[in-house]
Amino acid sequence: MSSVRGLRLYVRPIDSADSSAVTAFYGRNRPEDPAPPAWGLLGKLLGDIVAVVALEITEDALRVDDIVVARELRRKWIGRAMMREVEQLATKFDRRRVIVDDAGEAHEFFRRVGFENKGSQWVRTL
Repeated sequence: MSSVRGLRLYVRPIDSADSSAVTAFYGRNRPEDPAPPAWGLLGKLLGDIVAVVALEITEDALRVDDIVVARELRRKWIGRAMMREVEQLATKFDRRRVIVDDAGEAHEFFRRVGFENKGSQWVRTL
């Protein structure tokens, strides 16, 4: 659990019961690709989903396939809080790196949270 400007951001793994809520969240905040991730984390504020991180475990890293923060809450440090949770999860899975293959328009966000551009990937070494 992280604190986001006085509110508690509750972060937990996505489970099968979340499918319809995550699909609705994606529909509102990422209509071009509303399919929910197979595995990842979701962040809630006051009971509402405000962020989703799609993840994949690789042989030597934890891969961030996607991160979506509610449009009205962007630039409120929710993405940073979610990435801290991703780093803690990577450590639990004994992975020393978090990688992003395609940062797209979010490359500046990943740079700000400590990732380095390594050619075709953004990498954060833990």
